[in-house]
Amino acid sequence: MHIELKCFATLSRYTPPGAERYELPDGATVGEIMTRLGLVPEDVKLIFVNGVKAELDTRLKDGDRLGLFPAVGGG
Repeated sequence: MHIELKCFATLSRYTPPGAERYELPDGATVGEIMTRLGLVPEDVKLIFVNGVKAELDTRLKDGDRLGLFPAVGGG
């Protein structure tokens, strides 16, 4: 299956080539994808699948859009 993967802000360096049509095994979870990219849960503050907040154990389906966001500091 294929998903669209986007890593935002400081996580953008983890975006793999071909992220707009990223191939992965059927039934893969968000956590499995993060491991594949070299990300640990502490690196990612927000996860969105198709614009809806998701968790590490969310199973992805063909055509899903996955967005990974870091914690953002400021002041």
